[in-house]
Amino acid sequence: MASSEFILNVDEKSFEFEVLYYSKNMPVLVDFWATWCQPCKTLSPMLESVVTEADGALRLAKVDVDANANLAMQYQIRTVPTVIAFQDGKMIAEFSGLISQSQLDEFIDTLLPPSQIDLEMEKGQAVLDLHDWKQAEAVFRELCRSEDCPTGAYLGLAKALIPQGKAKEALGILKNFPASVEYRQAEALLPLAADISSPLEVETDLDAMYSNSLNLVNRGNLLAALDGLLEILKVDRNYRKGKARNAFLGLLELLGNQDPQSRAYREELSIILFK
Repeated sequence: MASSEFILNVDEKSFEFEVLYYSKNMPVLVDFWATWCQPCKTLSPMLESVVTEADGALRLAKVDVDANANLAMQYQIRTVPTVIAFQDGKMIAEFSGLISQSQLDEFIDTLLPPSQIDLEMEKGQAVLDLHDWKQAEAVFRELCRSEDCPTGAYLGLAKALIPQGKAKEALGILKNFPASVEYRQAEALLPLAADISSPLEVETDLDAMYSNSLNLVNRGNLLAALDGLLEILKVDRNYRKGKARNAFLGLLELLGNQDPQSRAYREELSIILFK
């Protein structure tokens, strides 16, 4: 075990200071383990790794249950390994047994304060939900300049660009979007950005209506654009092999699930497509 200020062995004498008192400064993980426990030997380096990566924002205290039976009894340790998180002198979370790396990462994320990038992402999403496209663009552009830029920032930037008449730049982002949890949303936006970037040749009244709807998107008038696309779909729900439908779905991504009218538009689309 790597011994340091943030990774250390504790016993019944040092527990109150090293864990309870110290947890007033930062979260402290207590790893209740035993020398005969095989899962403990797997979990221990995982815990040490996440604490090291936390870079001083988290502490790991290791308790040998055989050598500290009173502590094990006090905290009702029935199986090892058991990990208990303390903050402000109180137990705030725990788990028992060997868990996966992803589960451990999720557990740790609940204990640590949000990073500056997390805060900026939250701000960007908030202004995006308010349809303040210009401010959202500024926030996400700044995030995209950082080395640790999350993929969600690229998606947010693409969303902010399209309603400002910058669909070609958004298209470049969406075409090269990395595999991630946001990939599906990026795919939904791609047809909309592509059609705005390369306007079709107007040959019919429906083509004119479609072009007008895309122009409305360029000016940030999403609701009017959605209404226009609905009118097209009422006439021809398979217009140009699904162009209007795909553009509509892309607009719903821009509108966002937080918008109170998003659900109503989804319901209208379902009625038209499945009547």
